[in-house]
Amino acid sequence: MAPFLRSHYHLSLGETGVLISASLAGSVVSLVPWGYGTDRFGERAALVAGIGGCGAALLGAATAHGFWSLLGLLVLAGILGASVQSSSGRAVMAAFPPAQRGLALGIRQTAIPIAGFAAALTLPHVARASTGWGFATLGIACVVAAGVGGAVIRDVPVRDGGEQVDRPLRDRRLWRIALGSALVVAPQMCLVGFTVLLLHDHRGLTTGHAAAVLAAVQLLGIVGRIASGRWSDVAGSRIGPLRVIALADAVLVVAAAVALDAPLAVFLPLLVVAGALSMSWNGLAFAAAIELAGHRRSGVAIGLQQSVLNAFGAVYPGLFGVLVAATTWRAGIVAVAVLPLLGYRVLRALPG
Repeated sequence: MAPFLRSHYHLSLGETGVLISASLAGSVVSLVPWGYGTDRFGERAALVAGIGGCGAALLGAATAHGFWSLLGLLVLAGILGASVQSSSGRAVMAAFPPAQRGLALGIRQTAIPIAGFAAALTLPHVARASTGWGFATLGIACVVAAGVGGAVIRDVPVRDGGEQVDRPLRDRRLWRIALGSALVVAPQMCLVGFTVLLLHDHRGLTTGHAAAVLAAVQLLGIVGRIASGRWSDVAGSRIGPLRVIALADAVLVVAAAVALDAPLAVFLPLLVVAGALSMSWNGLAFAAAIELAGHRRSGVAIGLQQSVLNAFGAVYPGLFGVLVAATTWRAGIVAVAVLPLLGYRVLRALPG
C-alpha cells in the first residue's frame, strides 16, 4: 500500500517509513504487559481481546484524514495486536516437545509471510480504488481472526520444561537473544519492507508487478521458516542455525546492492532470495527465548524478546527511508547488511 499512501497523503519517503513501522512501535510498549497477561489469564483471552481490538483500530484507520491521525491509529493497532505474540507462541510451546518445537514454531511463524503473500496479491488492487478500503480489509481480517482464535484455541495447562527462569527480565541470556535478533531483523524490515517502493521508484516496475515480487519473497519465506525450524530440531540448537543465517543474509544483501542496476533477470533473484532468507529465522529466536524461560514464564520471555526486536524494527524503516533519500538506494542497502553481522557477533556469546 506504500505507493498509494504516499500519493494520497503526500508523504515523504521518511514519513512513509514511519507509517510502515508504526504498528511495531506500538507493540514495543505492550508486548511485556501482554506477556504477563497471557501467563496470568491464558492464551485465548489475550488473543481474542488483543486481535479484536487491533481490528477495530484498523477499521478506524480506514477513515483517517491525515498523517498524524493515521499514525496514531496504526500505533494503537500495534499496541493491541501485540497480544498474538505471547498468546499463540505460548500455546505452541506448551503443545509440542523440544524435538518437534522448532518445526512447530516455524510453522506458526509462517503466519506472517502467508499474510504478506496474500496482502501483496490483493491490497494493491483494493488500495488503488481506496486506501481506506485497504485498511478496512486488514481490520476485517483481524476481527475474523479474533473470532476464529476464540473458537479453536484452548489454554494449555502449565507443563514444566526448559530452565524455568524465575525473572526473565533480569536474565542476560534472554537480553542477548533479544538484542541479537533485533540486529538480524534489519534486512527484513528494510529490504522486504521497501521492496515495492524500490522496484517501483528505482527500477520502474508497476505497483502490481512490484507487489508480485514481494509475494514471491513472502512465499519463499514461508518455506524458509519451516525449513529453518526443522533444521534446528535436527541440529538440537536454535542459536547455531540462527548465526549461520545471519552471516548468509548479510552476504546476499550486499550482493543485491551490487546488482541493484543490473538486468532484472540478475537483480530480482538476488532480491527475492535475500528477502526470503531475512524472514526465515524468526522462529529460531522465538524458540530460543521461550525454551530458556520455560512454559510458566514463556509469555514474559516472548514479550521481552519481541519488545526489543520491535523497538529496533520500528526505527529501521524510518532511518532507512531518510538514508536512501539523502544518499542512494545502494548505500542504504549496504548499510543494512552491516546489522546482521553485528547480530552474529552478539549471538556468538551464546552456547549452541
